[in-house]
Amino acid sequence: MEKEVLSFENDVKLADLTNRLNALRENGVNLVMDLEGRIAATKKNKLLHGDERAKMLEEFTAKLATAKSVAAQNSPEEKSLEKEAVAYVNQLGKKIEAQTIAAENEKIAKLKAEYSQRVEQCRKKLEENENSVKSKFSGSELEEELKTVRYEHKSALFDAKMHFDNEVARCQSAKNQAYIAHIQKNRSLRNGKSNFLENTSLAFRNYIYNFKLSKFFLDNGLYLAILVFFIVCVIIAPISGKGKLLSLPNIFTILEQSSVRMFYALGVAGLILLAGTDLSIGRMVALGSVVTGLILHPGVNIVKFFNMGPWDFTGLPMGFRVVMALVLSVTLCSAFAAFSGVFSARLKMHPFISTLATQLIIYGLLFFGTTGTPVGSIDSAVKDAIGGRWELGYIGTDYITFPKLIVPAVIAVIVAWFIWNKTIFGKNMYAVGGNAEAATVSGISVFKITMMVFVMAGIFYGCGAFLEAFRANASAGTGQGYEMDAIAACVVGGISFNGGIGKISGAVMGVIIFTSLTYCLTFLGIDTNLQFVIKGVIIIAAVALDSVKYLKRK
Repeated sequence: MEKEVLSFENDVKLADLTNRLNALRENGVNLVMDLEGRIAATKKNKLLHGDERAKMLEEFTAKLATAKSVAAQNSPEEKSLEKEAVAYVNQLGKKIEAQTIAAENEKIAKLKAEYSQRVEQCRKKLEENENSVKSKFSGSELEEELKTVRYEHKSALFDAKMHFDNEVARCQSAKNQAYIAHIQKNRSLRNGKSNFLENTSLAFRNYIYNFKLSKFFLDNGLYLAILVFFIVCVIIAPISGKGKLLSLPNIFTILEQSSVRMFYALGVAGLILLAGTDLSIGRMVALGSVVTGLILHPGVNIVKFFNMGPWDFTGLPMGFRVVMALVLSVTLCSAFAAFSGVFSARLKMHPFISTLATQLIIYGLLFFGTTGTPVGSIDSAVKDAIGGRWELGYIGTDYITFPKLIVPAVIAVIVAWFIWNKTIFGKNMYAVGGNAEAATVSGISVFKITMMVFVMAGIFYGCGAFLEAFRANASAGTGQGYEMDAIAACVVGGISFNGGIGKISGAVMGVIIFTSLTYCLTFLGIDTNLQFVIKGVIIIAAVALDSVKYLKRK
């Protein structure tokens, strides 16, 4: 007698529970959702006249009130029945999964036996063909015939392996699908509502099912290598007498150094997502920092900007000066970013060229306008208020202070994440970066999106440049090489130069990784020139891995 095959579709008790739930919901919660949808559609329908729309809305509203009343009345029984049905499905699901796994494992065992048998047949056939060829040919003809026979043998083995792998993949998919069907059945019983534990378990199962060691190392090999490097640095530091590297003060220092750089990475990340780049970041930083330093300097500035001055803003309220410095920094950086964007968006000029030109223009204007003279320090009170540290006291033997610059960096990350993931603009960025022509056909304005990305980058640069002035005396040379660090951080964080691929979390991790790398090397006393070598190796490795992944996708 054959064993009964369990399934959700043929289970009598489950069908009864489902029918009872549907009956309770039909004139209750299901009707409520349907009527709410109709009301929303009626309000948006421009073909309806005022009286007709009002009449329909009145009718739907009356039915909605009745449906809500029925839903409230059926709610206790519905929840009880739903709980019972889900509990039953969990029991039945485990049995179905166990039965499916056993059946598929049995198939896999047969497939392995068949594959081994086929390999043996191929080997015997190779021997027969080689012996036959050796008896008929000699010399160069024999070599050619043997090559043909061996090539046919390899082809047969390849076909056998492909067939085996495909069939095993189907078996594995069937096992995974059994659990997915279980989760989907529970969701349907909950009327479409998901469960956190089930979602987490499903995500984990899918990860395990799709896991391939080669793909894992391709995606994470660079991060694993960097992690090993950090571990080695942590071990070497106390041995070499440099002190304890992995300490809370050092971690906060790394985060403080990452904070301002985070703005530059968040800005250029959008351009890289569009398969572009930005070489003007460093000059943007200098521009915003110089303006901020001039406005917040405590007294008369020694710098004359284009022979205008000397400048003295101490007569203005400090709050107004801070806002003025921030607004001017953001405005100027956004204006120059938009200048680059026009050429890239309208004339299809690669951002490499447009931003390089912008970099040179800003560089020349700053050095000519200030003669390269540093603007001096900013007012100590406001510097401490925005760029200082909160004293937290002793933790163990370490005196802990928390950098205030971390707060605006966190806010910037949240804003950037929201824009990328929760707005239509963010979705359009991915569309344009992935395929600009397809985005145009879909009705997306590539010019508009490109310009918005450039302006958004300018805003982030302006905010970062404003905060940069709180870290050091600003001059026309401030920010030298920052564009390379920002671009490298994005690439290391997985934002692809090929466009349309990347996450804000990747840019954030890239900044922290690069800053930590620099800090560790400096902490261990590694020569600055060697640090450039190490950074260069990491950048080219990251881009190489990205290129390999891109070629595999193609």
